[in-house]
Amino acid sequence: MKAQRSRLAFAACALALAGMFVSPALAYPTKPVRIVVAFAPGGGTDIVARVMAQKFTEWLGQPVIVENRAGANGNIGTDYVAKSPPDGHVLLMTTNAPIAINPHLYKKLPFNPLTDLAPISEVASLPFVLVVHPTVPAKSVKELIALAKVTPKGLTYGSSGTGGGAHLAGEMVKAMARVNIIHVAFRGGGPALTSVMSGEVDFMFISIFTVTPLLNEKRLRAIAVTSATRNKSLPDVPALSELPLLKGAESDLWYGLVAPANTDRKIIEMLASETKRMLALQEFRERFEPSGTVLVGSSPAVFSARIKGDYERWGKVVKAAGISID
Repeated sequence: MKAQRSRLAFAACALALAGMFVSPALAYPTKPVRIVVAFAPGGGTDIVARVMAQKFTEWLGQPVIVENRAGANGNIGTDYVAKSPPDGHVLLMTTNAPIAINPHLYKKLPFNPLTDLAPISEVASLPFVLVVHPTVPAKSVKELIALAKVTPKGLTYGSSGTGGGAHLAGEMVKAMARVNIIHVAFRGGGPALTSVMSGEVDFMFISIFTVTPLLNEKRLRAIAVTSATRNKSLPDVPALSELPLLKGAESDLWYGLVAPANTDRKIIEMLASETKRMLALQEFRERFEPSGTVLVGSSPAVFSARIKGDYERWGKVVKAAGISID
């Protein structure tokens, strides 16, 4: 009898612990969950998705699998999720590109990011760093703008391609500072970075984790980050917006989790809560924060406002610069 009571107590305890993670009332998940990444394996979005999938598998009691559906700058995978059943078993780990920038670059998209997707949580953000070749005399953004204004043909800046976040960061500065800087598009971030390191191109905006080793080696000089505030990994590098002329000039790359529109609100809220709890774990902070990544874990409402704000802001930048992909 005593042994039976012990077994019953153990079972009750196990059920209570399970209830901390998944509410039985949701009846979710009832089968494996797929997190679609609309980009190739090995990139930042893919890495974040896979680390989270491992923890979700432990917590949800069902396998959580990452599925890469790359192509068209994220449009193919995003469209697939937008048209998937809204039952919480197909999710999308995305960046701001497919849902806040691409709608302004492509004349026609098969999905509407503001109505066909349900925001769950912003997972993390990464600022770009404005870097210059060491021979460029400017030691600050203010000096860089002044230099551009007295350079007859203008300064050049490189990026991984037309319409990307690094390109748009430059166009935003160009418009706000009313300065002549010339975009040079490369086929990927690697060639663009090489061009700046060789002095062929004057500067560029690049992700913080990519450039940190080069800054430490003094092969490049950082003069600003594009986040709203300074980044902990580069505390001596000011934010663009610290210059009054560029107040509000923010262009972080962010990662976020979304679901098809009309997904049960209880599922959305539960996934957001578990994402926030996951990102607070020491193992996550140790994995991502040293690279300059800022872990977020926002509510669906806050993430929705973030998406809408970025959608409107980048729409204005793309329109002012006359950028188009097709």
